[in-house]
Amino acid sequence: MKTSAVLFAIITLSSMQAFGQFTIDQCQEKARQNYPQIKQFGLIEKSLEFNLSNAGKAYLPQVSFTAKATYQSDAISLDVPIGLQTLSIHQSKDQYQAVLDVNQTLWDGGTTSIQKKVHRDNASIESQKLEVDLYAIKDRVNQLYFGCLLIDEQLLQNAVLNTELQTNYDKVASYMRNGVANQADLDAVRLEQLNNGQRRTELLAARKSYREMLSAMMGVALTDESSLEKPSIPMEVFDETMLKRPEVGLFDRQLSLIDHQTDMVKSGTQPKVGLFVQGGYGRPGLNMLQNDFSPFYIGGVRLSWNISGFYTQKNNLNNLRINKEMVSNQKETFLFNNSLKIKQQNNELDMMRQLLQDDEEIIRLHVNLKKASEAKVENGVQSVTDLLREVNAESMAIQQKSLHEMQLLLDIYNLKYSTNN
Repeated sequence: MKTSAVLFAIITLSSMQAFGQFTIDQCQEKARQNYPQIKQFGLIEKSLEFNLSNAGKAYLPQVSFTAKATYQSDAISLDVPIGLQTLSIHQSKDQYQAVLDVNQTLWDGGTTSIQKKVHRDNASIESQKLEVDLYAIKDRVNQLYFGCLLIDEQLLQNAVLNTELQTNYDKVASYMRNGVANQADLDAVRLEQLNNGQRRTELLAARKSYREMLSAMMGVALTDESSLEKPSIPMEVFDETMLKRPEVGLFDRQLSLIDHQTDMVKSGTQPKVGLFVQGGYGRPGLNMLQNDFSPFYIGGVRLSWNISGFYTQKNNLNNLRINKEMVSNQKETFLFNNSLKIKQQNNELDMMRQLLQDDEEIIRLHVNLKKASEAKVENGVQSVTDLLREVNAESMAIQQKSLHEMQLLLDIYNLKYSTNN
């Protein structure tokens, strides 16, 4: 018994993998994960780590080494009389020096801290741009997914119509034997069967094309047995106050970057404080009156202030202010256009819901007309052509309802896409 249960579970799981049932959310997630650009998230994260590491090293001791040999046209030369003797001091015209310089920053005016924020903002912007690009995949999947569902509904209706036409063909053949119908009536039914068969061929070709495109986006093979689940119709209403689009996040990150760039410009005019140590060996050393090679060192605290940054600070800040206004305007424009689009989509949803209510009544009336026409043909008071007209009208009404249902679902998911809900 246990072995049978295990085998049954394996067969069931294998069947589910082979045939598969996919929801629209699963298709969207698979398409996102399959998109080549998704790999850039990891690259952006790695790049940020390197940039932050480099920025943090600004507080590590900065070491430099210099060496020089010079020859000068003149040098210090002194003859100092001391009692009966004379002290002579003569420097060589060829001089040599090798210096190791170590600087330790104590305070850099906040530049390093702000620089890290700028790096994070840049990485965040790149990630959000990628989110915007990947978000567009949802719309492409929506169009293909509901296109597949619509074709499946049309194929189902095509099969129902084909069955009904075959039934009518058999009835007309019976009428011919009873003298109620003729060959032209039978040919008319046969012609509709052939037209319906051609329509099925077109639908199967379109189904294959749509499924191949959806498969390519998902990176998963959709076979003829794979089914796509028809979403239920949600009743909630979305408006512009529920907006969660990634574009809004991108604008906010760009504004944050400009704020930190403004802080960077201001920090450029701040004084810098640090410790320094210099150690060297040369001729002369620090004692200029000694003409021998000797070691030396200097240590202390250094304050540096580059006031030339004030020359361009005002213009740089004005440029950043203009950039911020431009980004704010782009965000405002996007929100305005998207708000108009959401209002339009909500109006379209109201219209589609009303059309679906009318479709039910239209189909009911066509069914009644077809039944009445069938009775008239059976009694010989109406032509088969008139009956076929009613059959086609009923079929078109059912197809129209299926089209409206799919359009309603697509409109709902278009609205979900516009608000990211």
